[in-house]
Amino acid sequence: MLEQMQNHNCNPKLLSPLTLAFIGDGVYGMLVRERLVLINRPVGALHKKSVELVNAHAQSLAIQKIMDMLTEDEIAIYKRGRNANSVRHPKNSDLTEYRMATGLEALFGYLYLSNNQTRLYELFNMIFTEE
Repeated sequence: MLEQMQNHNCNPKLLSPLTLAFIGDGVYGMLVRERLVLINRPVGALHKKSVELVNAHAQSLAIQKIMDMLTEDEIAIYKRGRNANSVRHPKNSDLTEYRMATGLEALFGYLYLSNNQTRLYELFNMIFTEE
């Protein structure tokens, strides 16, 4: 899939922050699921844990864990996502958490589309050190 994006000369720096967050949401969710399948639990329990980890509140805590480890470029991408003017936010999260989560998703989308898998996993592992 990533190969298709690269063949179309997709420059992640030129994409809107909400587009980066759109792809980053999927990437982040997949990374969480990859981590969870290592735990021998019934599928229902895995789904419940995934929902706990992939939401605005959990993602706002996640970005706080890694903020000091981000490069200047990564902080700029995060801020673009955080400050993006989305039309609405989910009822079950506050606006600040939602925007922080969008910034995290934009960062993960950017790293994925930049084919920087090493950094993507490095940051993800910093977030989930105790999982």
